Amino acid sequence: MEIGLLCCAVAVLMLPAAGDRRRFRRLFDAGSARAARRMPVEWCAGIGLACTAFAFGIGTGLAALMVGVTVAVRNRRGHGERARRAECGHLLAGLEAVVGELRVGAHPSAAAEAAAAESRGEAARVLGISAGRSRLGGSGADGWLHPDSIVAEELSRIAVAWRVAEEHGLALAELLAAARTDLLGRIRFRDRTEAALAGARASATVLAGLPLVGIGLGQLMGAAPLTVLFGSPAGELLLPLGAALACCGLLWTDVITRRGTA
Repeated sequence: MEIGLLCCAVAVLMLPAAGDRRRFRRLFDAGSARAARRMPVEWCAGIGLACTAFAFGIGTGLAALMVGVTVAVRNRRGHGERARRAECGHLLAGLEAVVGELRVGAHPSAAAEAAAAESRGEAARVLGISAGRSRLGGSGADGWLHPDSIVAEELSRIAVAWRVAEEHGLALAELLAAARTDLLGRIRFRDRTEAALAGARASATVLAGLPLVGIGLGQLMGAAPLTVLFGSPAGELLLPLGAALACCGLLWTDVITRRGTA
């Protein structure tokens, strides 16, 4: 059983990419770059799982898989949240720059272009698009609509303010300043909420690790729990079951805390 699992894992890893996948990667360079960065991780995860299952049994392999997936999901969410926070900072700086240009009398297209040159990340991209649309006679608000962006919700609020100014002839600088104030308030509220929930997250992590402490204490007392988990038929069921419960607890805690900051 273990040898068959190892062979299947190695075969999947060695299987060449399909033609349509290669064409897709050539068309979309960003997706190709992300896939190239993930490839070493996929290789390591697949080989590690196969070796674990081959050496210790299918139950240990399943437990290792669940723990690895949980760690990967939590790390990805953490990276996404940090990236979102950084993009919000760039967006605040970009809005401040474009409001400053508008208040000295610059045209919206020129103000957005000047702010794009001083900004970074998503802010620079959307400001450049908005400047191009305004320069060509289109709606600058449409340049802020990017549903696939990590800060799509924040961009949509700014787009609404820009569109109101275009349709009703209101002062764009004042509306964008109000949108920036609203964004800053939301960021501060989110930061305070996350700081308040840090204790709950830490408690969940500690509780998830307590079974490991119990196993270590049992091993020191001579109860030999490692022998039961890794060398008995009951361990083939108990080890993945315990890993599944711990991983579900961590992921469910993340869901609850994210609802508090939404």
